[in-house]
Amino acid sequence: MNVTPEIVAHLAPTGVLRVGVNMSNFLLVNGRSPDGGPTGVSPSMGKAIADRLGVPVRYVTFANPGLAGDAAGTNVWDIVNIGAERQRAEKIAFTNAYAEIECTYLVPAGSPITAIAQVDRPGNRIAVSARAAYDLWLERNIRQATLVRGQGLDATVQMFGEQKLEVLAGLRPRLITDAEFFPGSRILDGNFMAVQQAVGTLRGNPAAEAFLRDFVKEAKRSGLVARFIQEHQVRGLSVAPVA
Repeated sequence: MNVTPEIVAHLAPTGVLRVGVNMSNFLLVNGRSPDGGPTGVSPSMGKAIADRLGVPVRYVTFANPGLAGDAAGTNVWDIVNIGAERQRAEKIAFTNAYAEIECTYLVPAGSPITAIAQVDRPGNRIAVSARAAYDLWLERNIRQATLVRGQGLDATVQMFGEQKLEVLAGLRPRLITDAEFFPGSRILDGNFMAVQQAVGTLRGNPAAEAFLRDFVKEAKRSGLVARFIQEHQVRGLSVAPVA
């Protein structure tokens, strides 16, 4: 899609593309540049979009995706790289996903739970990082188990252990690391959902929204997303299918 002055004016009204970045996802942000800025697949996607628009990039960092989503309409970011979820899409126009991350459960040693289908039952308490994309999914879909929310990934893992909760929900790559702290724990096969990492912008400009959708589609088709994953040496992150 051609970059028109209208698209640039909408996506970079200050002359700089302000990219909202979720710092809590270690698969998408896994380092720092010499000047202290974030590096990883998500910042690289933001930089590539800025380059396509012909403007500089500036990263606006958030401690978690919920805060990034809450900033919609506050003139803090121009685009935001977070999981595309129904609640967030009320204000944010998302592209199709550029990457996917499998989400599953970890259960402690001796747990009778052996399958994902056994988790949503009375008496089971699920530790989950508040306002993560998978927390939003669980909020919509869990009917019988109880969600117990922690503030951030590390605090949620600590809460899971200290309160002896029945289940820990999370990104599979992170749970593999977390399992090392709980001898005898098991990660359940399969997944209850896959986080759809996408690019979003404030609703209201169809041309700008179409530009971002086309950019992401081409980034997947051309191998750009795969190259970013390889460059940043990320394991557990997959290129989303080309829609």
